[in-house]
Amino acid sequence: MQFHHHGYVSADPRVQEPAGAGVDRPAELPDEMDVLIVGSGPAGMLLAAQMSQFPDVTTRIIERRDGRLVLGQADGIQPRSVETFQAFGFAERIVAEAYNIAYMNFWGPDPENPRNIVRTARTEDYAFKISEFPHLIVNQARVLDYFAEAAAHGPGRIVPDYGVEFVGLTVDDEGEYPVEVRVRTAGVERTVRAKYVVGSDGARSGVREAIGRTHVGAFAAHAWGVMDVLVNTDFPDWRTKCAINSEAGNILHIPREGGYLSRMYIDLGEVAADDDRRVRQTPVEEIIRRANEILHPYSIDVKQVAWSSVYEVGHRVTDHFDDAADESGRAPRVFLTGDACHTHSAKAGQGMNVSMQDGFNLGWKLGHVLTGLAPASLLSTYSAERQPVAQQLIDFDREWSSLMARKPEEISDPTELATFYLGTAEFPSGFMTQYGPSAIVTDAGHQELAAGFPIGKRFKSVEVVRVCDGNVVHLGHHARADGRWRVYAFAPAGDATALHTWADAVASTIARFTPDGADVDAVFDVKAIYRHPFEKIDITRVPELFLPRTGPLALTDWEKVYAAGPSAWTDADIFAERGLSDDGVVVVVRPDQYVAGVFPLAATEELAGFFETALLPQSAPAPLR
Repeated sequence: MQFHHHGYVSADPRVQEPAGAGVDRPAELPDEMDVLIVGSGPAGMLLAAQMSQFPDVTTRIIERRDGRLVLGQADGIQPRSVETFQAFGFAERIVAEAYNIAYMNFWGPDPENPRNIVRTARTEDYAFKISEFPHLIVNQARVLDYFAEAAAHGPGRIVPDYGVEFVGLTVDDEGEYPVEVRVRTAGVERTVRAKYVVGSDGARSGVREAIGRTHVGAFAAHAWGVMDVLVNTDFPDWRTKCAINSEAGNILHIPREGGYLSRMYIDLGEVAADDDRRVRQTPVEEIIRRANEILHPYSIDVKQVAWSSVYEVGHRVTDHFDDAADESGRAPRVFLTGDACHTHSAKAGQGMNVSMQDGFNLGWKLGHVLTGLAPASLLSTYSAERQPVAQQLIDFDREWSSLMARKPEEISDPTELATFYLGTAEFPSGFMTQYGPSAIVTDAGHQELAAGFPIGKRFKSVEVVRVCDGNVVHLGHHARADGRWRVYAFAPAGDATALHTWADAVASTIARFTPDGADVDAVFDVKAIYRHPFEKIDITRVPELFLPRTGPLALTDWEKVYAAGPSAWTDADIFAERGLSDDGVVVVVRPDQYVAGVFPLAATEELAGFFETALLPQSAPAPLR
């Protein structure tokens, strides 16, 4: 973590100095604002944390609850989400309090006595093979707490306005604040105006209804009871994630944080067509009875039920994620995120995870447009990118839910569920998402130069050595959710002259898109990775682009130069692991950690042309210092 570049800091460096709208932030919801976020769920709170890094943008978040969420329903945290937490600065802390899923075990009927269940497979959790980040279980409320802290400690000082209910909105064609929003506080209704509104207000979204978008899909005719419980039991895998299939039904069992609490999804069977949602009134005592029946010959003695519910599996996705579909020429003004635009079962652990990526995708785009770094057309890429991801999620969840709900006689191979779980691991882990070509994602014309960094997919980190101090670090972990683009310049094998020539050539491009008076790295965080042992690199001889002087004191940033040569401290070789060209290569990564493009070192004009499309030139750009 870097700090002190604006002067000596003696207190918690995670608490940044307030700036812009964060200075003397009004306690009451103002009449006008740039961004209004409706709902403080995972998508809304991540979005608030991201917007807090754009303090010149006035952002407010309203929540009809009177205070923070106490007990969250979601609890599965996929590795991509932990990677995102790293960017927001709290991954280590949340990992320390979470339950880490090391294995998933599978149980089925005992062939010799089908009334009993036996373990049929023990699989290593997929996260160990896919990512350096773990697969976690932690209360959704704690995730929201961490994002709330990041939002409150950012320069924008964003905190939720609790007790404010969304009533409705209308969008005008003209005006600086074209979205008129009606809200209610303590029974009193008032009208506020915003440039943009984001509906993060759940499956029954009032924002979705206000802009005329509809959920497409239906409920499946199958019900599940879910409960968080503290128990005594003789079931040997109580502290291991399990998929349990028996003649009496199915259970998805997930241990939770703290060492004692566990969540159980209990199969309640098919729902009759004329049920009229009566199944949702199933008492928790009946759910416990079903659980014991499924677990036979084992049992659970429930000491406390922390939370329980009954739901029918639903697979629905909204027809469009903003208010501007099929309206040629008009940029969107209202957006939908999270459950407001996609709902599904909870058993694949995707709801909170995909919702957070909605917020991450949208946040930097709003920040760029509202600060003049990018054209308003950038906002149209949100729905174009996230709606296909939601549809993929619905399709995956439908298959996973169907497999989980099968009867023993429908299963020909007892290892089929385990095989599916491992074979599709990249998707639920959050790493399958790949955005197509657009103004902010190039085509695959130069993909062969960096085969291990697929264009449109998230930047997959590898260990390198930081030259200034010899520390082994993950290259991608240095990137923070601060709204900046990352440009990774990998030197050719042998002579680094081509890299230095590239740095001199792109300096003018960096300056062209950097606001007047801002630090040279305010928009682009440019890093060099040499293919030499770090001891062989004279850091004082690298180009100025990789040693920028930033902050009011113009202090040199020494942490942008890395080595990938042999080291006594790591066997990792990013060039080999990611298939990087011996001729060198440039990898451009968006502020939300997705690879935007791959370029040859010699293609400096092509790189400049990409940024001409994605961003707006800034007046009187600041020269390198």
